[in-house]
Amino acid sequence: MTSTDTSANPASPDPAASPDAAPVMLALHQTTLGGPEVLRLTELPRPAPGPGEILVAVHAAGLNPTDFKHRALSIFLPPPPLTLGWDVSGTIVQTGFGVTLFRPGDEVFGMLPYPHGAGSHAEYVTGPARAFAVKPAGIDHIQAAALPLAALTAWQALVDTADLRAGQRVLIHAAAGGVGHLAVQLAKERGAHVTGTASAPKHDFLRELGADACVDHRTEDFTDTAERYDVVLDALGGETATRSVGVLRPGGVVVSLLPGDADTGAAAEKAGVRAVGLLVEHDRAGMRAIAELVERGRLRAHVSGTFPLAEGARAHAQGETGRTTGKLVVTVR
Repeated sequence: MTSTDTSANPASPDPAASPDAAPVMLALHQTTLGGPEVLRLTELPRPAPGPGEILVAVHAAGLNPTDFKHRALSIFLPPPPLTLGWDVSGTIVQTGFGVTLFRPGDEVFGMLPYPHGAGSHAEYVTGPARAFAVKPAGIDHIQAAALPLAALTAWQALVDTADLRAGQRVLIHAAAGGVGHLAVQLAKERGAHVTGTASAPKHDFLRELGADACVDHRTEDFTDTAERYDVVLDALGGETATRSVGVLRPGGVVVSLLPGDADTGAAAEKAGVRAVGLLVEHDRAGMRAIAELVERGRLRAHVSGTFPLAEGARAHAQGETGRTTGKLVVTVR
């Protein structure tokens, strides 16, 4: 195994090399926990697909806050060495035994099984065939790579968990972020009235996505209102989850993507509402629904920055500022 500086050795340009062409690949790899500086462009053995798996030549891979957290703390994963990344868009190079949905040459996008399936920040990655869907023809790999984890999270929160329906009112925290800006679009597609929290300079962006109302989280208290919501999507956790209980209608639900504080459950029970925590799952049906919305022009990821694989450490550093609108994407081919 050879480590190289992240500013050198760009990834191979061949988007779908023969599976026998080379036994190695480049990956954004780490051997210890820490800041972005622990990431190194590293030569690793290229994986081979097992039964039910596909080998994908990665064109682009999304970056999510969970990547930053696992790089520093390895929350759900074993200690390094490890290669992060769950979002992927690329071309199938090889299929494992039993795969009937795809064939080599197909362009696909998907989310590797979260949390233990990480590894898309590399030239090649393997994953279950049913974690993927056909990439919408109307978008490129960068757009496609920005969608899976964030869009599936929004879908599973609003559709599968909250059963959001037309005419209902939803509050989306961190609405200009990766999950949030997609959740705004999904909620509007389902006919809901959408309020989003974000800093004032991002309110025009939210309105362009379809938000009906905006709250400046820096200067306004989202609980200081007579408004009551059927659903709250909370991407912040902590006391935000508990305080969100107070703005729900009876029978409403707050879906949190991070743990709330110890009082959240008790507050929800007392108020006659639900408070649930969501951990995103790979989901072919969800990916196909997302692809259909993209094809109909009803859902689009906002990509605020792209970084070559060799500059992955810089992408992490930018993402950790917490000021990203939409998504960052690592480009490989």
